[in-house]
This record gives sequence, structure tokens and C-alpha cells, in this order.
Amino acid sequence: MSETRTAAIGALIVALGPVSMALYTPAMPTLVEVLQTTPAAIKLSLSIYLFGFAFSQLVCGPLSDAFGRRPVALSSFSIYFIGSVVALLSPSIGWLLVGRALQGIGVAAGVAISRAIVRDQFAGQRSAHIMNLIGLILAVGPAISPTIGGVLLNAFGWHSIFLLMAVYGIVTVLVIGLWCVETNIAPDPAQAHPSQVARNYGMLLTDRRFMAGGLVLGFAIGAFYTLAAMLPFVLMEVVGLTPTEFGLVMLFQTGSYALGAFVTGRLLRRYEASKLIPMGLTLIAVAALSFGIGLRLLPLSWHSVIASVALWSSGSALVIPGATMIALAGFPRIAGAASALVGFLPIGIGLAGTALAALLFNDPLTALQTVMPSLGILALLAHFGLTPKRNDGAD
Repeated sequence: MSETRTAAIGALIVALGPVSMALYTPAMPTLVEVLQTTPAAIKLSLSIYLFGFAFSQLVCGPLSDAFGRRPVALSSFSIYFIGSVVALLSPSIGWLLVGRALQGIGVAAGVAISRAIVRDQFAGQRSAHIMNLIGLILAVGPAISPTIGGVLLNAFGWHSIFLLMAVYGIVTVLVIGLWCVETNIAPDPAQAHPSQVARNYGMLLTDRRFMAGGLVLGFAIGAFYTLAAMLPFVLMEVVGLTPTEFGLVMLFQTGSYALGAFVTGRLLRRYEASKLIPMGLTLIAVAALSFGIGLRLLPLSWHSVIASVALWSSGSALVIPGATMIALAGFPRIAGAASALVGFLPIGIGLAGTALAALLFNDPLTALQTVMPSLGILALLAHFGLTPKRNDGAD
């Protein structure tokens, strides 16, 4: 497929997971009252979604190496659609948890397979350009989703949010079925054997180059999953924004990420993708200081919170192409498994950050001021502690 077609399909399927989470966040405080449950139970629905999202990737990736990208994607996105319908019709928190779990399992293929179809066809700087283009397209959907979710919530109620997710699921299945070419030209059923899967993941986890790129992505991007559990409560309950205002304010995250991706695209014409990682990590470090110190010293407002989010977003856009290229460069035969593990790390770290925020802190603001700086520090340590001296992006 062409670079543009690959990027468009990749963005559509990889955005399904973040969009389905971001659409939901404005409704979280409302669902506490509607379903007569507790904030902890609603936060659990997010954790269950992330749990399914994270661990199902580890299955989807090897299955796509074994049987092809398209059949695994079609099966997974069908599960997502079923989960959306269950959530839409949920009469209680129990059914909502079931629906969100199925959604999380179903969206997992998006992250694993989007990177795999890029790796199947392209390498080096071309791969980095496509990943950046996917990132630029991806910036729009998940970032405007809180706005759309807030508007839908106010206008039509919470059911409309899950109805939109169900429609997205149908569209995704149709695109994969009708427009996506199978890129795994040599599927190997042996790659699905549990012992082979274990060996492949063991090899990846002990590869210094893979872990350098994977952990940088894990801490830099996983922060957004942790933010999704804290920001709605900080901005709506502590700062006092309405759901619609929360959605509109989150557009600043869109603009900052899109700006970072645009600048990244320009810089990739002159520099290797790996050279942009320190630039992005510098912005993330400043954002970490802003979360940890600025929010404690400055008067709390949506401006101070979103300024920190915007800096982190711009920095992550600079990091993603190079870190992804570094992680996936050496594993063409198990691109699905490598892509799955690269996708698992941010969500797994985001899930861990969400759990720590809930368990260790009594209020979301203190959690935000503590967890986000910690993730920034770990991203820096991963890059400077693990990255080999030469990052030539060789295939």
C-alpha cells in the first residue's frame, strides 16, 4: 500500500483505543450518579478497559504473525463492537464493566497491527515518516473526543457516547475488510505456539535496543492513559469546569500534539528520527517540573494544568517516530509481536500509574502532582540509560 494509505488505515485503527477512552472520560462523574455507584467503581471501568487493552495486544501481535494482519483485526474489532453494544445497554455498573472489558480486548489489535503493517512494508526514515503521519492524524481524533463526549453527554445523555463507539467499530471493520491489503506476505502458524511466543517476548525483553525505544514510549505515552483517569476529576471537580468546558479545554492537547507532529515532520527531512528523541524528552522534563512544582506553587486553574499537558503532548510527538523505529528496527519476522509489546508498554505503564494514583493518594490533584513527574523522570532514565551509542535505524 502507499504511504498515505498505510498511514490513514493505521491512524484509524490505532485511534480506536484512545478515542474510546477519551470519549468516555467526560461521562465518568455523571455515571457515578446515573448508575448509583461510587467514583471508585467508575474508575475501575477505566482500569478494566486499560487492562484488556494492554494484555490482549500480547495475543493479537503473535496471532497476526501466524495468520495475517487482516483476520486478527477483523475478529478483534468485532469484539469491540459487541462490547460497545453491551455498554450502551448497561442497566448497572456490572454490565458496564463487562462492556468496557470487551471494548478493551477488541481495540488491542489497533495498536499492534497498525505498527506491524508499517513495519511489513517500510523501514528506517520512511517508517519514521509514516509513524509521524499516523501520529499527526491520530492527534485529532483522541484529542477532540473529550469535546465530542462532553457535547453528546449534555445534548443526548451518556448512551449516545457508546452509540458513537459502536458506529466507529462498524466503520473500522468495513475499512479493514474492504480497503486494507494483507501485508504479512509470509504468515507462519508456528509463531502462535505458546512456547514460541514466550521465546519471542523473552528475546525482545532482553534486547537493549528494543527496551530503550519501548520504555521511552512506555513512560512518555503511558502518561496520557494515567492522565485520563485524573484530569476529569481535577478539572471538573477541583477546578469546576462543566463537561462541555472540559472537552473544549482538552482541545489544547490536540493543538500542542499536532504542532509537535508538524514540527517533527519538518525536522525528519534533515535529521534522523533518533536525534529528535532528546528534544522531545526535554519538553517532557519541563512538563514534569510544571506538574510537580508549578501546580504546587502557582494558583490552580485550568490554564496551569493544561499548559503542563500541552508541553508533554508536544514532547511526545517528537519522541514517537524515533523511539518506535529504534524498537522495531531489528525484528522483521516477528513484527506483530514486537509491535504488540511496544503497544503494551505504554498502556501497561499507564495502567500502573492509574492504579498507583488511586491507591496511594486520596485526591486526584496530589496524584497528578506526583505521578506525572515520576513518569517524566523514568522516561529520561530509560533513554539515557539504555539507548546504544549508535542509533542508525538499520533494518
